[in-house]
Amino acid sequence: MNKQLEHISLAGMLVTLGIVYGDIGTSPLYVMNALIGDAGRMGNISPNYVIGSISLIFWTLMIITTLKYVVIAMQADNNHEGGIFALYALVRKNAKWLIFPALIGGAAILADGTLTPAVTVTSAIEGLKNQQIGPITFGNSQHDVLLITTAVLLILFVIQRFGTGAIGKSFGPVMVLWFGFLAVFGVINLLDYPVILKALSPYYAIEILFSPANKVGIFILGSIFLATTGAEALYSDMGHVGKKNVYATWPLVYGALFLNYLGQGAWVINHANDAAYRNLSDLNPFYEMLPGHWRLFGIIVATLAAIIASQALITGSYTLVDEAIGLKFLPRLIVKHPSNVKNQIYISNVNWILCIVTLSVVWYFESSQKMEAAYGLAITITMLMTTILLYEFLKSRVHQGLALATALFFGMIEAVFLIASLVKFVHGGYVTLAIMLAILYVMWVWYFGNKRREHYERESEYVSLMDYRDQLQELSKDETVPMFTTNLVYMTKIKGDYQIKRSTMYSILDQEPKRAKVYWFVTVNETNVPYESNYTVNMLGTNNIVNIQLYLGFRKSQSVSVYLHQIVDHLVDQGVLEPQVPKYSTQRHRKVGDFKFVIINEQPADLVANDQLSALDKRLIGGRIYLQNITASPTSWYGLEFSNVVEESSPLFIVQEKDQYLVQRKIYHYVADDEEKRHSLN
Repeated sequence: MNKQLEHISLAGMLVTLGIVYGDIGTSPLYVMNALIGDAGRMGNISPNYVIGSISLIFWTLMIITTLKYVVIAMQADNNHEGGIFALYALVRKNAKWLIFPALIGGAAILADGTLTPAVTVTSAIEGLKNQQIGPITFGNSQHDVLLITTAVLLILFVIQRFGTGAIGKSFGPVMVLWFGFLAVFGVINLLDYPVILKALSPYYAIEILFSPANKVGIFILGSIFLATTGAEALYSDMGHVGKKNVYATWPLVYGALFLNYLGQGAWVINHANDAAYRNLSDLNPFYEMLPGHWRLFGIIVATLAAIIASQALITGSYTLVDEAIGLKFLPRLIVKHPSNVKNQIYISNVNWILCIVTLSVVWYFESSQKMEAAYGLAITITMLMTTILLYEFLKSRVHQGLALATALFFGMIEAVFLIASLVKFVHGGYVTLAIMLAILYVMWVWYFGNKRREHYERESEYVSLMDYRDQLQELSKDETVPMFTTNLVYMTKIKGDYQIKRSTMYSILDQEPKRAKVYWFVTVNETNVPYESNYTVNMLGTNNIVNIQLYLGFRKSQSVSVYLHQIVDHLVDQGVLEPQVPKYSTQRHRKVGDFKFVIINEQPADLVANDQLSALDKRLIGGRIYLQNITASPTSWYGLEFSNVVEESSPLFIVQEKDQYLVQRKIYHYVADDEEKRHSLN
């Protein structure tokens, strides 16, 4: 992590405002609209309803966002990185079952992220309705809104592959303008009804849950929850800006948000019974409270803030997927670094899947009000899962009773929010839950398919590399066998006691003996430290058989070819390996010969006939291999695109089961005049 981010600075605070608060910072665009929808129409709204609702918003932001995430969760940083996967990496050694909240929470936050760009950009663009900009007059057509929203989102997704370093520099100043705009117009409007400041009291938050003024009862919390949906993203983005800069900026953001909610509430109370509004259920108080000459400016700055929020969610999805890949929750995908901006990555598959799903959401729901009805359901699940993992973290730092009390406090509140949000299922929440279940299914197949495969790999599928050490040395010196390569590298896993897959030794010795000067066996181990990169070398008592163990953090790229060339140079310089000076080369003073990397791809052809596997395990293992074959190839994943790579196929299980062998029953001797006889293999 950048040392500058460990301290509070104006530059760091500016970056924080531009990166961290996009999601939660644009919530004033749609929260009050959702609350009006809960009331049915403007004419049904009373001052008590508005004051109680805003009190709920204030205390939800205080308890969930401030207390849980800013004060407590941000202490659970994994070498300065935050988020549910980084938290899981910290506590996964505590218990195996923690994999379940990690998978469920990760799938939920990825699913909910598809709705955020859709709802924020649509809410902002809807402000253009009935507006005249120069010679262009916008009517009340939602179709025009959808077209403009689609164009904005398409441009946003297209530019991701080029990197957003240049435009990213403007995010901070734009968000400063946005939060200033929220605060100023919030204050201007609340001065017309200063009584609304009563919302600071928790009494009104509790009262409204049981008040007859609230026609939806506890289900109002489903709309209130929209105000804090960006809290999980705030925790995830901690590693980009440093927790101290979050501490310094959150009070300013919190204040600006609450002032705007107060201003919107005051406007609603003052205009609820106006003839122009009292029968409306779909209007946006954020735009309505702006004076006419400020409306266009408000639309522009809101759209910019919505784009920044969408950008934050898109890049946040890349980060989450990258972490999930490192933790072996998702199949391997190619991760690119499109610019020199630290931590900025691009995953093409994720970008275009996210683009398709987001645009589908826009056109399926058509209006921001309908999107709001579906928004936030999945993220309540993520928050509950984070609370479970947070308990595991806290119980090793504080008294277990205090850790349990803290987890129960937040867990019960979030469970109530989840129950309140369940009403959204029939209003569109099924869309985000369907996306969540699809992501969770892929995670489940990938992770548990690998676990079940390892479970069925019997001892007979592994051999000791030490048992073949003499053969490898003899093969290396056997000049009757053509030289296959100078350095033969196998990307394989060597377990304890030098156990290696039988298929690896079969490839070297049986298929066609592969003679090499040096044999390399490289194991890549993922670690809990995000950016760790180190290695160990074991020569196995020889000078040409090398066991390399690479230890790479779950946020570290796997450029094995680059790492291996560094290791070879070090070993030659240290005298561990003999120089391999090639006779012909374009490079002067070259000390290392040629390399060939061998990748062994396991094929599921023998799964169907294997009676030792249950039907479920066959589906899991077969699904895992299918995903492996349609995603990034091992060559791309290990950074070997410009290396000499040989790919070989191998069955999952080389050693056959006993009942797969044929047993001879009888020998027939035939003579010319014998009557016809047949072989029987019953």
